[in-house]
Amino acid sequence: MSTETLSGVSVATRANVYFDGKCVSHSVTQADGRKVSVGVILPATLTFNTAAPEIMECVAGACEYKLAGSSAWQHSGPGDRFSVPANSSFEIRVTEPYHYICHFG
Repeated sequence: MSTETLSGVSVATRANVYFDGKCVSHSVTQADGRKVSVGVILPATLTFNTAAPEIMECVAGACEYKLAGSSAWQHSGPGDRFSVPANSSFEIRVTEPYHYICHFG
C-alpha cells in the first residue's frame, strides 16, 4: 500500500520545477527530521541524477524506470518502491501522471 498522507511535517511552499514543468515537487521535512520530496511527473522520458541514495515510492499512476548500468526497464505502480544508489542516475518513462514520494538518504 502506498503512503496517502504525511502527518506532522513542514512543507516548502515554493515548488521545485524540473524539465520544463514535466516534474514538479515540494520539499518536505518529516517530524523526525527526515527529508522527502512529494511530487508528480507528467508524461515524458527523463533522466535524474542522484547525489544521495533515493527510494522512489509510487503513490498513484505508474512508470517504468531503468537504473544506471542496466538495460532492463522495470515497472512501478501504486505501493511499489525502487532504490537508486548515491552518485548515480536513473531514467524514468511516464505515460500517465506519476505521483511519488522520494525518500532521501
